[in-house]
Amino acid sequence: MAKKYIQLFLLGYLAIVKSEITKQPVFTMCVPEVYWNDCIKMMDESIVKGIPISCVSGRDRYDCIEKVGRKEADIVAVDPEDMYLAAKNNFAEEAGYSIIEQIRTKEEVDEPYRYEAVAVVHKDLEIYDVHGLYGLKSCHTGIGRNVGYKIPITKLKAMGVLGDINNSEYSARENEIRALSNVFKKGCLVGTWSPDPTINQRLKETYSNMCALCEKPEVCDYPDKYSGYEGALRCLTQNGGDIAWTKVLYVKRYFGLPIGKTTVSPSVEKASDYMYFCPDGTKVPIDATTKPCTWAARPWQGYMANGQVKDVDAVQKELSELGVIGEKEKSNWWKNLLLLDDKTLAVKTVPIKPEEHLIEAQYLDVIERNSGTPERDARWCVWNEKSLEKCRALAKASFSRDARPQLDCIQEQDQEACLIALRDDAVDLIMIDGADVKKAIEEYNVKPIVVESYGIGQTQYHEIPAVAVVKKNSMITNLGDLKGKKSCHTYYKNDYAGWIAPIEILQKSNLITSENNIGDLFVSSCAPGAPVGSKLCEQCAGNVASKDESVIIASKCQPTQAEAFSGAKGALKCLAMDKGDVAFVPFTVVEQLVNITDINIKQEDIVLLCPNGGTASINEWEKCNFGLEPPRIFVSSEGKSPNVIEELTHGIIEATHLYSMRPDLLQIYGPWGGQRNILFKDDTTELVAIDGSWNRWDHWATIKETPESFETTTSFTETY
Repeated sequence: MAKKYIQLFLLGYLAIVKSEITKQPVFTMCVPEVYWNDCIKMMDESIVKGIPISCVSGRDRYDCIEKVGRKEADIVAVDPEDMYLAAKNNFAEEAGYSIIEQIRTKEEVDEPYRYEAVAVVHKDLEIYDVHGLYGLKSCHTGIGRNVGYKIPITKLKAMGVLGDINNSEYSARENEIRALSNVFKKGCLVGTWSPDPTINQRLKETYSNMCALCEKPEVCDYPDKYSGYEGALRCLTQNGGDIAWTKVLYVKRYFGLPIGKTTVSPSVEKASDYMYFCPDGTKVPIDATTKPCTWAARPWQGYMANGQVKDVDAVQKELSELGVIGEKEKSNWWKNLLLLDDKTLAVKTVPIKPEEHLIEAQYLDVIERNSGTPERDARWCVWNEKSLEKCRALAKASFSRDARPQLDCIQEQDQEACLIALRDDAVDLIMIDGADVKKAIEEYNVKPIVVESYGIGQTQYHEIPAVAVVKKNSMITNLGDLKGKKSCHTYYKNDYAGWIAPIEILQKSNLITSENNIGDLFVSSCAPGAPVGSKLCEQCAGNVASKDESVIIASKCQPTQAEAFSGAKGALKCLAMDKGDVAFVPFTVVEQLVNITDINIKQEDIVLLCPNGGTASINEWEKCNFGLEPPRIFVSSEGKSPNVIEELTHGIIEATHLYSMRPDLLQIYGPWGGQRNILFKDDTTELVAIDGSWNRWDHWATIKETPESFETTTSFTETY
């Protein structure tokens, strides 16, 4: 972190000096922290070209939107869903926001929107209003997509065509699919109908008519020749469809019509055989001159500034110039920060407020559509301020990106108060430690529904093995050999693999009497979070990347990313650099070493130190581990109906699915506000539904029935 600020200061200073010489303005862009190095490169390359800009690092795009609103930065690159967040959540009550430039395709550089949703029908189809859609065969781009799903559902619901999509007997997603299935006789609607495989399969079997027109109806998933923008038209013209939902650009391409200044290939299909079907029930020709009638439009991505940016013209000019430089160099920052590629460019537009921009495109109601029971949000109970803050961020962000039901975050005093609220139907969801599930089932009638997943190296029940790792050439062959050696830990206390599990094993082996005298066993250690100046901090490195002695001293042994040897990866680095003779880590980091490039140690260089003596290869972890850490579990109430449980299961997985792949949008896994394990465990990679075969509750409950030194798991639970 310190390195970031030093670089920022130096580059910012150079930018200011250059500005004085050239009299060009400086603007500050906020970028997600995963792209910080890209921003350093952008500043380096742009200043040489006389475009002095600076960067501010945000946790993610959500954080950047807030920073721009607070005038801590001037610009952030955004999607329409981010514009919605800015418009609806009062992130900038005083400054306001303005979209000052748009990211358009070179092919449609003069078009006001990224794409416009249209419905295409056979010209001879006898349909005179939207109610004539009943009983037709419908071709869609895919589940959850804009022009082929969200837009027709939103608009047809408003027109009274779709039936009840707020039925409490069904989930939000099932309400929508059910409504489409009742209107259309057959359809092709491919994709993942639910991120949970069991729910996905059930829905496709129940509403199989919406897969009947697909290339592979029994699969009803990508790839499928009748899916996507062009595939929907192919479904219409070649597979018996009556209506296709797609976008204007692909209609023109499909029928060989001109697109701006771009020439297109001739088509075997005749545009004159088809027409656009309009929301008012009329039809218009598909040709080179007639303006299509549209149902809604998706706005372009763009650059959003706060309302206090004074010289908008100058900022627009520099953004456009940056785009030109980035395209010439094909730099990563051009793609990751400016959201540009070979087919797009930054276009100066008249500044407009985000909400007005969405309303003009008829897209605001598409984002806000609510297909579940209006009064039935997924009420998630937490018991500290940081968890509440993160929960609310996830609730807002996931709603803007189509996750339903909407999350509602509720804070109680502690975990027990949340369990009572769950029992009394005041909340719907709680995340608890696996070791607490048995008691929660017996005393509060809970039902486990979703589990955290930690990637390769976990067990089939998502437990994380705790292991001790030594180098293969080490003279350490049993626990007794650890006397007088150096140790590397993930963290001090409140971490199972790095502290709790090894402390218990070392006590059972009579090598220590309590965690307080671990210093009598090891000559020195790195246990981030331990008292600074103690033997437990001697081997820690601090923020060596900063190359600043004062920063290194200040960050040494801190339980944050600033300490080079913190966390699982950090403990392995400590071992690799011979700062320790043994590293106590979760087995997941050992299994994932093949994908980690910044640790100078390989799987073939290490072995596991077994608690009962001897060493073992890493593939023998089942017989050579210090214990299995239970996963974190989402629980709901056993008293809820199966449909409600399914909706909650689908909802929480859907709300987190996108962000598990796109931490640049919202970093839900990893440190939050400088603190570990907020809301989710930092090591989480995704959430997975639990089926009825799970039987680990009794076993996990025994994990807390341990000596006093092991009671730290209680406070570990409370950090979430």
